[in-house]
Amino acid sequence: MRTDREPVTVIGLGNLGRVVAEAFLRDGHPTTVWNRSAARAEALAARGAAVAGTAAEAIAAGELVLVTVLDPPAAREVLSGAADAVRGRALVNLTSGTPDDAREVAAWAREQGAAYLHGAVYAVPETIGTEQSSLNYSGSEEVHQRWRHRLDLLGRGTFLGPEPGLASGYDVAVLAGMYGAIGGFLHAAAMARAAGIGATELTPKLVSWLTDLFPALSTFAREIDDRDYSGEESSLAMNQSGLATIIRASRAQGVPVTTLLPLKELVDRQVAAGHGAASLARAVESLEGGG
Repeated sequence: MRTDREPVTVIGLGNLGRVVAEAFLRDGHPTTVWNRSAARAEALAARGAAVAGTAAEAIAAGELVLVTVLDPPAAREVLSGAADAVRGRALVNLTSGTPDDAREVAAWAREQGAAYLHGAVYAVPETIGTEQSSLNYSGSEEVHQRWRHRLDLLGRGTFLGPEPGLASGYDVAVLAGMYGAIGGFLHAAAMARAAGIGATELTPKLVSWLTDLFPALSTFAREIDDRDYSGEESSLAMNQSGLATIIRASRAQGVPVTTLLPLKELVDRQVAAGHGAASLARAVESLEGGG
């Protein structure tokens, strides 16, 4: 164990917490770990981690404390039970949640005299610490600056700003887009199977089409930010017709249209309000209540 490395604590040893602890151990950091189920710490103990008996003991042992528990309620419960130990610590919370969750824990940390940084991880656990891993952070700029090079052990880090909920704001928006894309893929696979086409046959063509489509998202983004939907390349009326055709085809093949109807309803609302010639991007106004 190197003696020039700062002590680090990892709270929570699920799939993410385990690999986070391993990354710091590999770099020679004295690493203390705690998990509600102590058995999960055994493999890390064999690699040199110190296993604390309580969360408070673990937090007291580390200058940098990373929280990687299941969900925000678990994070609040663990930290509130160790309130006396967090003063003066740098808390980096990698637990997924909403922007309000991050703001709530940040406010609590300030009251306890701790500095708070929220992180959102963009990686599967197996890629933590590799070039395929990246993290967004928001909250205490001091914590990010002080610990940036150590946090980079987990992946490429980007500091978004001092508002604690900002990293989560990006995170839930990105994940909403991801799940929407997965829903579209599953619907496409079901339609292909109904037509006697294998998903593995369909996917290369779908990926090629989507790759060509992705630049349009940047155009849509500018239109949404400017609230200027005068672009004519992909009108609401044209997409309303296209969606109606796909829905008819799905129903004819016996494939439920539950993934398509929500988008069709957003488009229908805009066309009914007289915006059929506007860009498809204007459908976002239906989500925002813009009419």
